[in-house]
Amino acid sequence: MFLDLGERKLDLRQPKIMGVLNMTPDSFSDGGKYLSVDDAFSACVEMVKEGASIIDIGGESTRPGASEVSSEQQLDRVIPIILKVKQNLDTIISIDSGDAAVIKEATYNGAEIVNDVFALTKKNAITEASEAHTAVCLMHMKGKPLSMQDQPIYNDLLDEIKTFLDDRVNKCIAAGIKRNSIIIDPGFGFGKTVSDNLILLKNLRAFSELKIPICIGLSRKSFIGEVTNRSIDQRVSGSLSAALIAIQNGANIIRTHDVGPTKDAIEIHNSLQRV
Repeated sequence: MFLDLGERKLDLRQPKIMGVLNMTPDSFSDGGKYLSVDDAFSACVEMVKEGASIIDIGGESTRPGASEVSSEQQLDRVIPIILKVKQNLDTIISIDSGDAAVIKEATYNGAEIVNDVFALTKKNAITEASEAHTAVCLMHMKGKPLSMQDQPIYNDLLDEIKTFLDDRVNKCIAAGIKRNSIIIDPGFGFGKTVSDNLILLKNLRAFSELKIPICIGLSRKSFIGEVTNRSIDQRVSGSLSAALIAIQNGANIIRTHDVGPTKDAIEIHNSLQRV
């Protein structure tokens, strides 16, 4: 399985790592950590060294309760680091945004994946992604970040998420985005209870029926804290356990704050496939 990025392809026959770089003051895990370009670039260098194939750069927090950030502010945060990474590292850059203006500028300046928690439903987002000829990652979210954790209820969790993602894939194809340039993300922690997240993890392989690569973001999420009774900075072990289960159940890309440990977990998984 290969993901078409436009000018090159990403081999997904073995799981790949997407390292998280939040250029925000309020992200739930690393908000305020990388507010200078130099610090952010040093983090990118380290993530690539540890095994990240993709660096996911975001300028707007989508944690539960987060408010929207203007296009201009997002661009001020992300474009300088995108340019520096593009000029100095041979890695894939992903822009974590659903804002059409941000998608346009970020892809023009070198982003090869549009990673959108809103699944390109915002105004003109799908058009800009199509015109950029990059890959896209479509995530399921019930509600909006400000209120998504206010008692989310599903009639049929797996079917509802699968139906939504299938519909978004088809709309992207109709808009001119190639099928082999699309990734899906079931949206762990985005409008889901602890039980919902565990059911998703257990049944992740159900999404393989869509025949689209699967990206998962479990890193340090609240449900891992609920299960393990650990604070955000103590959730690495729980995150790794969940990531390994996700890989065994069909995940192709792991989005994480902890690249090195995740790389080790993937190597153990890959070694078993060779025995």
